[in-house]
Amino acid sequence: MPNWNQILNNIQAAGSTYDIIRRNMLIQLQSVTKRNIIIYYSGWLQKPGAPNTSLNDEDKNGFMTVINKLDRSLGLDLLLHTPGGETAATESLVDYLRSMFGTDIRAIIPQLAMSAGTIVACACKELVMGKQSSLGPIDPQFRGIPAHGVVEEFERAMKEVKDDPSRIYIWQPIIAKYNPTFIGECEKAIDWSNKMTAEWLRTGMFKDERRPSRKINRIIKELGDHALTKSHARHLSMQKCKSIGLKVIPLEEDDQLQDAVLSVHHACMLTFSATPAVKIIENHIGGAFIQQAVTVQVKN
Repeated sequence: MPNWNQILNNIQAAGSTYDIIRRNMLIQLQSVTKRNIIIYYSGWLQKPGAPNTSLNDEDKNGFMTVINKLDRSLGLDLLLHTPGGETAATESLVDYLRSMFGTDIRAIIPQLAMSAGTIVACACKELVMGKQSSLGPIDPQFRGIPAHGVVEEFERAMKEVKDDPSRIYIWQPIIAKYNPTFIGECEKAIDWSNKMTAEWLRTGMFKDERRPSRKINRIIKELGDHALTKSHARHLSMQKCKSIGLKVIPLEEDDQLQDAVLSVHHACMLTFSATPAVKIIENHIGGAFIQQAVTVQVKN
């Protein structure tokens, strides 16, 4: 018979009502897919400006926690809902996920996987998206400034000054706001993001195709060219993602899968709305790494 402390520990381990319901939804989803399920969810929509909502190096600790004890031969369905984050952290996380599951990773996007979230999705073998789902441009940002925009502005200044030297007085205070190495860093960041995504597409989504370069180049241009996307916040629909060449499975094709995915999504949204949680990394067997506004909860 359990004593007082054992019962208390069991209650605390079970979590709140929101945790219990969300975990039940994850179990139901896994019963449909028969694959490992991990959710990577950010509460940036419910808690704008909260720390730790973007993709960062701390997230790998969360994935290490929830991948432990999984049968990796079952592959991975990764539910993504994120505004994106750091390029270096994204590269490191994808490398880790591939070391665990190879390329047998499927990205499920119930609503939004923006910026670095889109890069993670492109590293998967296929995407599952609904009519409400969106990816976003992969152009890197520096302190909220699009790297592509900086390079475009600098190139425009050079052209206008070359054509009309008197315009140097207009452009001088604009260009002066950038540090001497800033333009070069922007160019390197763009090249890094594009090459990294292209390589993951080549070795993952298109690994069985003999000559995928043309498809990959188009995808990178459509996702990474700021002149085409216009805004880093641009939402790219399922139909748009299919049209540029990404391998997308419509969520609406499988009613059972759609119901299970959206149930998990709604449970996560309600968790963010009603609790201090700002990020949830969780699997279908109860392992969780939950970041709150001030603390981190770990459940193995």
